[in-house]
Amino acid sequence: MTLEEYVKAYRDFAIEEMNRRGVPASITLAQAILESDCGNSTLARKANNHFGIKCHKNWDGKTHFHDDDSPNECFRKYESVLDSYRDHSDFLKNTPRYADLFRLRPDDYKGWARGLKKAGYATSPTYAEQLIRIIEENHLHQYDLATIPKKKREAGEAKAPVAIQPETEAEFTVDIVPHRVYVRNRTDYILARDGDTYEKITDEMKLMPWELALFNDMTKETPIHTGDVLYLEPKRNRAERGFDVHVVEKGETMHLIAQKYAVKLRQLYRMNRMKEGTEPVEGERIYLRHRRKVDDVVRTVDQKQNGEQKGPGSL
Repeated sequence: MTLEEYVKAYRDFAIEEMNRRGVPASITLAQAILESDCGNSTLARKANNHFGIKCHKNWDGKTHFHDDDSPNECFRKYESVLDSYRDHSDFLKNTPRYADLFRLRPDDYKGWARGLKKAGYATSPTYAEQLIRIIEENHLHQYDLATIPKKKREAGEAKAPVAIQPETEAEFTVDIVPHRVYVRNRTDYILARDGDTYEKITDEMKLMPWELALFNDMTKETPIHTGDVLYLEPKRNRAERGFDVHVVEKGETMHLIAQKYAVKLRQLYRMNRMKEGTEPVEGERIYLRHRRKVDDVVRTVDQKQNGEQKGPGSL
């Protein structure tokens, strides 16, 4: 599997475990990607062990012996990949040395990465940096804001994929698999898949022709990419409690930030006293719940102007 294929295959597992046990989905995915080599390692293929969890004294399940820090070490073996994800969450939640991690903010993936290394999850001195790099390069932190309401989760599980079987081997198979609906900031959304179009999503979700574009601050001509967050109802005027300020990372746009926190783009511009169509700079603070103070706007403008005056290559 490629990394992209791995994320598509198992991001739902990570989100469900985050809701069940509280481990950020980005951390779960990054650990699985690193420990299992995107599901391609011998341990993942032969034992469904995607997190490199060893047997330890309290393990009474199946085992698989594999060379690691020492020859022929005992690792846990699972019936399915989902069992591996569940045991990973339970292992962290029930092990005292990881207790401090569950006091961190739910979106503090950097704190979790460093905490895992400090608590001794892995022996590599660069383990935390590796997790953070995987998360940021693949935008895995977007899944840390996802929740699956109980009613919708149960409804989704009841809807098994429907396959139209071909009459002959020469015909093709069509898989009709409904999008899973998540919630962010009390707003329903889906994650775009390969081949999705405005028309397909509008038809499946029973939306009016103009609603999908309006809800996502887009036009019908805006391309839809795999993994894009697409809201199915109007976003909110401000982010949910606990998400007061966003520090802009390289390449982030106001639209991307608005989608990340389920906040209306126009309202985001208003809160930050910015002209619509302008973009923030790396390191700038974008307010998500309260209106930006005028003094802060002046300081930001001065910083931008000073940066422009220095020009390329200036210290």
